[in-house]
Amino acid sequence: MIVCNSKSSFRKWRASQIGPVGFVPTMGFLHEGHAELLKRSIAANSVTVLSIFVNPTQFGPNEDLDRYPRDFERDQKLAEELGVDCIFYPTTDDMYDAQTTISLSAGEMANRLCGASRPGHFDGVLQVVTKLFNIVQPSTAYFGQKDAQQLALIDSLVSAFDFPLTIERVATIRESDGLAKSSRNVYLTTDERSQASELYKALQLGKTAFEEGDSREQTIALVKQHISSKTTGLIDYVDLLTYPNLEPLDTGSQFVLACAVYFSKARLIDNLLIERVKNNATYDVE
Repeated sequence: MIVCNSKSSFRKWRASQIGPVGFVPTMGFLHEGHAELLKRSIAANSVTVLSIFVNPTQFGPNEDLDRYPRDFERDQKLAEELGVDCIFYPTTDDMYDAQTTISLSAGEMANRLCGASRPGHFDGVLQVVTKLFNIVQPSTAYFGQKDAQQLALIDSLVSAFDFPLTIERVATIRESDGLAKSSRNVYLTTDERSQASELYKALQLGKTAFEEGDSREQTIALVKQHISSKTTGLIDYVDLLTYPNLEPLDTGSQFVLACAVYFSKARLIDNLLIERVKNNATYDVE
């Protein structure tokens, strides 16, 4: 395995590679969810590239850019054990070395869910993903379903601008009690960690209620009530939208039931995808 610390060194290495290239973009501090993405890529491609880059353009002024967890040596060891071929580990100056007035706008889809309380966040995500896709030139890129809104926007970006690659969605990897794996889980206190599994339980309750005929509004209220009564977290949002278009409708074939909750030093997100089949039955597709 090699490590490339600049765009120029990576491009030199990339030019020598033959066969399909799988790509897993991350901000590092790898966990089992990232490992699953990497395993999928390694099994399906001749070459697998892991990028580690804490992207400043997707953090707001009062967010956790400076304290976002970082441990490159640990990440490097895990990647090597899994069989990753290359880690692209650029500096911020190298990634954003050119001044430009050109920007990307995530549009209306970014005004819901996480985007509603993080203005500009998804503009920054699409900016760095576009750069990474152009640098890495992957055949397939792998993303976890935990960031459902991000995944929907990246799917839209790839389709709208004809990127010659496939996006593969991988189900959320969870702890034994249901908590979605996240680099930010290390911020939770002991009490908060025990409470955090209630987010998944709340979503499961909402899924069942929606399956049994509750309206969008009833489902949202049920999930909020469970989170409020079982945790000390502050709810950022709970919503039920069509997927991947993220419309606030009760009708459709696929939906995302999603939540975000603030604890003392961590903002946790989670979601379930729900598919409605022709006989109006529903089931979780995660």
